[in-house]
Amino acid sequence: MINRIVKLEFKEDKISDFLSLFDQIKNFVNEFPGCLGMKLYHSINNPSVIITHSCWTSEESLNKYRNSKKFKETWIKIKPWFKEKPLAWSMHEHFNGFKKKSN
Repeated sequence: MINRIVKLEFKEDKISDFLSLFDQIKNFVNEFPGCLGMKLYHSINNPSVIITHSCWTSEESLNKYRNSKKFKETWIKIKPWFKEKPLAWSMHEHFNGFKKKSN
């Protein structure tokens, strides 16, 4: 399993635009073949910072999504909205204390 973490920092006047757009595309991403689920986090202390966390069955699945028409269209649209260059990491999970607590 691959965890994809992406930190996005938006210009202040584009935050609500991004959140509206996210609401339109979230089901496409969440239902994309190979996507096991996704979360969006919005910083409490810095409203410009948004982090997405998605889980994928494989790096191949993630790359198929990243090469999809919808992803490319979305990225072109939001790229001018960024205040800072996005940062992204693909990671393997080492420990998940949430699973233990939910049992």
